Amino acid sequence: MLTTTRPRDAIAALRRFVRAQPVDFCEFCGIPVPDHHGHVVEPATRQVSCVCLVCGEAMSARPDRRYRPVPTRAEKLDGFRLSDADWHSLGLPIDMAFLFHSTPDEGPIALYPGPLGVTQAAVAADAWGALLRANPLLGEFEPDVEALLVDRRGGRRSCYRVPIDRCYALAGTIRQHWQGFSGGDGVWQAIDDFLAGIGQGPGGR
Repeated sequence: MLTTTRPRDAIAALRRFVRAQPVDFCEFCGIPVPDHHGHVVEPATRQVSCVCLVCGEAMSARPDRRYRPVPTRAEKLDGFRLSDADWHSLGLPIDMAFLFHSTPDEGPIALYPGPLGVTQAAVAADAWGALLRANPLLGEFEPDVEALLVDRRGGRRSCYRVPIDRCYALAGTIRQHWQGFSGGDGVWQAIDDFLAGIGQGPGGR
């Protein structure tokens, strides 16, 4: 016996299939996006949104600059000059943080990840200025969307140029894997794996 599928049944089946798949969606038009999709950030709220190509271009072209495209560049900065004294002068009492120029804050800020998410800290303006003079490359970072990620855990002295979405992804990784008071071995391995992947291409959210 020949059977037919009604259009309504086909649409319902497609929706069930899409819901069963681990896909992301453009947060402006709702269409599915590939794993390696783009992001935009709203500086006023620091909200990062997944976008398709069309919406990404449209949001980036808004004259009010409400949204800014997040670049995909990510690299380890082997020649970055940041001594222990420089770090302490920034006034940050932690071993890992990402620092960037915030347009709404009208200056540099630091966010550091932890088991409950990210915490904002002020950055000493004179110390930031000295860091800029020692590392002119830092002045080329795009405000709000590119950050200096510093990892000083266990004697490490590593610096990275990272898009802001990767910074929040790292914070999410830490929150996901953190166990107990000290975090547990799993979270430190997850951090190492995450940092090892920087510079190996963009990742989807």
